[in-house]
Amino acid sequence: MPRYLTQHTLACLTRQGAEALAQRMTAGGLAHAERVVVNMLEGKMFVEFRADSREDLETWLETEGMHFDFLVRIEWEMQGGKLQPAE
Repeated sequence: MPRYLTQHTLACLTRQGAEALAQRMTAGGLAHAERVVVNMLEGKMFVEFRADSREDLETWLETEGMHFDFLVRIEWEMQGGKLQPAE
């Protein structure tokens, strides 16, 4: 299943609010968050999702009311010192 990286602006969320949002993202549906990293000082959240397609992820984010600043498919990653196709 393809992986995607998204960025979200947290606009005035507390740490508890960011945690609740991250829990919703990891709960799944058409998309499932595998990793969530947050910078509270700058109000940014980065999430690595698995979804069947970009369209499925966009639909899920829209249905859940989760706005994103950008969304990109992860195609390559470093493994063993070499750039390899992402799985």
